Amino acid sequence: MPERIRTTRRYARGFVAAVAAVTALVLAAHASPARATHPGEPDHRTTGPVEAAVR
Repeated sequence: MPERIRTTRRYARGFVAAVAAVTALVLAAHASPARATHPGEPDHRTTGPVEAAVR
């Protein structure tokens, strides 16, 4: 029969897992694509139906 894990160790494992999860989420939130070195003119054209552009 396996030994029972002490309460303190169980809570410590849970705390470490929570810290690791939060760290992973923070790192993932700050990961973003690299910025362009020379950003050109932004493309602000709106998209619409072709029929509306022909009129």
